[in-house]
Amino acid sequence: MPLLDRHGAKAELWTRSEGAAIDNLSHALVAWEVLPEALAQKTRDQRIGVIIPNTVRIPELKLLMRQLSLIAISFPSFGDGRGFSLARLIRNHGFTGTLRASGPLIVDQFAYALACGFDEVELPEASAARQPVEQWTRALGQISHGYQRGYGDSGNILDRRRSARLKHAAAS
Repeated sequence: MPLLDRHGAKAELWTRSEGAAIDNLSHALVAWEVLPEALAQKTRDQRIGVIIPNTVRIPELKLLMRQLSLIAISFPSFGDGRGFSLARLIRNHGFTGTLRASGPLIVDQFAYALACGFDEVELPEASAARQPVEQWTRALGQISHGYQRGYGDSGNILDRRRSARLKHAAAS
């Protein structure tokens, strides 16, 4: 599955593990269901990542976040936005590792995914074939501001409008 970040395509460093067997994998990516077992086997030099469904509750995940280097949130479809909210919650609870969106997202969601805290997006082959990497990187320049507060670093449209009205009222 192709992987990209804000700079374009990137190489995959993580190896998906069958079950909880992480053996000698330096960067092991395991399913949510086997995470406790994989963490129990982890050696000092290994990095563990987990693939979670977009229905995981933060209290369940929060206790394990410090032991993880990567959290991949599954998106069952591009129309299911629960993964965006979950990503924001994970970042708000202090996760500093790599956050990955995994599933059939579309180009129009890329800037929003990054603003929510994702570092990278992993696409199914069919999605990548319909929308090549060049479209994804070009899409980042298309949206400069959003409506949600606390997403991204340039402020939101509503706050900018409010500020402009206040300046105009003060000048009058």
